[in-house]
Amino acid sequence: MSKQSLQVVLRELDSSAERFSEQLEDLVSWPDSDEKNVQHTVEEILLAVKQRGDQAVLQYTQKFDSLSVESVAALEIDSARQQQCLDGIDPLDRQALRDAAERVRSFHEKQLQPSWSYEEDDGTVLGQQVRALDRVGIYVPGGKASYPSSVLMNAIPAKVAGVEEIIMVVPSPKGELSDLVVAAAMIAGVDRIFTVGGAQAVAALAFGTETIPAVDKIVGPGNVYVAEAKRQVFGRVGIDMVAGPSEILILCDGKTDPDWIAMDLFSQAEHDEFAQSILISPDANFLQAVNQSIQRLIVQMPRREVIKKSLEGRGCLIKVKDLDEGIELTNRIAPEHFELSVDNPQQYLPKIKHAGAIFMGRYSAEALGDYCAGPNHVLPTSGTARFSSPLGVYDFQKKSSIIFCSKEGASKLGVTAQRLAKGEGFEAHAQSAAYRINKTDT
Repeated sequence: MSKQSLQVVLRELDSSAERFSEQLEDLVSWPDSDEKNVQHTVEEILLAVKQRGDQAVLQYTQKFDSLSVESVAALEIDSARQQQCLDGIDPLDRQALRDAAERVRSFHEKQLQPSWSYEEDDGTVLGQQVRALDRVGIYVPGGKASYPSSVLMNAIPAKVAGVEEIIMVVPSPKGELSDLVVAAAMIAGVDRIFTVGGAQAVAALAFGTETIPAVDKIVGPGNVYVAEAKRQVFGRVGIDMVAGPSEILILCDGKTDPDWIAMDLFSQAEHDEFAQSILISPDANFLQAVNQSIQRLIVQMPRREVIKKSLEGRGCLIKVKDLDEGIELTNRIAPEHFELSVDNPQQYLPKIKHAGAIFMGRYSAEALGDYCAGPNHVLPTSGTARFSSPLGVYDFQKKSSIIFCSKEGASKLGVTAQRLAKGEGFEAHAQSAAYRINKTDT
């Protein structure tokens, strides 16, 4: 298809239409026709790596990445090559990575959660001890594109939290690996890098092999096989989330440059054909202006075919009664990225309940958050912003409760505990508490 003949047919909805609720549900729902096939394939890969370790990792690396080596050790990027990658990239790229890393680090340092405790009148001490995880695994996508920004967003919060060791896995199809990704890993403080991808990489991190150490938690985005592998190993290790395709929802009052909005929609659509880009506005003329910008600007995009498939498959222009109704729809959809492109966006912020990240005002392009604003770009998708949060330092920390009872405190608490334990039919619990009771408290 030539650039001149490229036209995007966008779905258009109106909130006042009789079947709007049904149409909206169809828009945001995600088909799962191949789910069972993916599950079965991943189950086989996980079992193979669990049982055969390095041998299985090598087998799947050759099968899926067309990369044949004699040992998994040969898939590790040593420190000399890491330094070579860092030194070899364009100095402007190197500085951009460092600038972004500093902003990401500065933001996440404010998320650190300290341990705390308090003492009651009788000397009993209660509190919480916060500790970093020992070892985490970071999955970084490879193949279609390189994502040094994902390295920074996943590794830096772990480092800020105090994680002792970070293991990164990244596929290198036919041995091709982005120097930018390796450079970002060095800047972020990643400890070891293995050029392994897919479900086999997740399995290696979860179960450990002769060469790749088992981790306590696995974070980072990937394809459907990686997402399913993370889902299946959860429980043996922690995971950040099971992420779906990228999403953006823009609510605009009609006063922002239509070209800006069109390009913001493109910024998510160019990820892949399953990404979702939605524009909501009470201004019907503005929606059509943005549509015209889309038709004109798409021919300039190197990934225009992907953008076209994404916009036609899952994109939409939605006309609403007013901005308040637009916010109601936003909360219903719970988007990964939400641009509030209006005058005085602060006045609407208290009404926004469900969004992974909120970009406020006309100048806060989502792309700035993807790379260098500071907050994490690993965000809940597929409506999970209703109950999930962005990746952060808190994902790499765990908490232990502290209970130190004085003699007096144990006696007082024992009376209550004994009573409740008997009510539940647990006599040993009741007696354990009773042993600490001072007879004068009964």
